[in-house]
Amino acid sequence: MQEKRVHQLFVVSVLAKGAHALFEVVAGIALYLVSTATIVNTIDRWSNGEILEDRHDWLASKMLEFARGFSVEQHHFYAFYLLSHGLVKGVLVAGLLREKLWAYPASIVVFTLFIAYQLYHYTQTHDFVLILLTIFDLFVIALAVHEYRLLRKHIPTH
Repeated sequence: MQEKRVHQLFVVSVLAKGAHALFEVVAGIALYLVSTATIVNTIDRWSNGEILEDRHDWLASKMLEFARGFSVEQHHFYAFYLLSHGLVKGVLVAGLLREKLWAYPASIVVFTLFIAYQLYHYTQTHDFVLILLTIFDLFVIALAVHEYRLLRKHIPTH
């Protein structure tokens, strides 16, 4: 019975990865469709309005700071990163949900690389969300290893 629960947990966590991948693809496409100037102007308008209401608004101040340093190069990087990251993750999720053997080791390698990047990026930004994403990725990797071992046990040998 416990194996069934572990498998259900695996499927739910992979579906969560899939939802995140879909969000990244949509966000990446949206970034490609919206100009840098539009993004900066929208953030400026919103942030300035919030700061007028509360000059100590932390989020508005951070968003305004972000907008002032947001370049075309960063815009293109974020769009490319989100779209490519989401597509790669989406392919892996589809493979895992279909129990394709190649998807398990590929996912383990790719998610490990994502973890390495997230931890590197954390050293630069100290963004706690990156730690949460890393913990979730480690959890998914552990479940993928477990599922892969079970799947391989049931493959007939010639």
